[in-house]
Order: sequence, then structure tokens, then C-alpha cells
Amino acid sequence: MKRYQLNGTFFYCPVDLTLSIIGGRWKGLVFWNLRNESKRYGELKKTLVGINDKMLSQVLKELEANGIVSRKDFETIPPKVEYSLTEEGRKLLPVMSLMENWGNKFELKQK
Repeated sequence: MKRYQLNGTFFYCPVDLTLSIIGGRWKGLVFWNLRNESKRYGELKKTLVGINDKMLSQVLKELEANGIVSRKDFETIPPKVEYSLTEEGRKLLPVMSLMENWGNKFELKQK
């Protein structure tokens, strides 16, 4: 049986490993919001209705630790930080696009 390892955790299925990186309530949404351009923390926060600061910070740190998102600190006052997808993160875009296409089937039509 094949085994996979990421950050000290072992997986027996590559799909399970991938879902551990982009799955969950907020990771996919953060990822999807960075697909076209870099965004500042505040921009992400405005887009992700219902997320709190602690959760957004945690999700960004996890995505960064897994090499999906990069953080650029401009070292200015006031602080300016931008987040963007890494090259490794961009490799997941076709997967996410397929998920978008599948999910679009369930769009509510306006009356």
C-alpha cells in the first residue's frame, strides 16, 4: 500500500492528503479568492463574510506552511502584507476550476 507524508502526517490516499490542504470551511474560500491576484489581509476579510480574525490568520498560516500561499511583508508603517498563490498553489487551480464547474450546477435561479 502506498503511503504519503506531509508535515509529519501520513496519508494512505493522495486525495485525502490534498483535501487536508484545501479542505475545510475556509481554506478553499481563501484559496479561491487568491486565484486571480494578490490580496491584502483586509481585502480577504471583507470577501469572506463570517470569518473572524483568528480563523483567517490560522488558515493563511496553514496554507503558507503547506506551500500553497506566500506572504509578502512590505515592512512599512502602517504594516502592509499581501498574500498570493505560490507556483505549487497554482497547480491546484485546474482541480478547483473543475470543482467550480461542478458546483455551478446547483446555482439558484432568480425569479
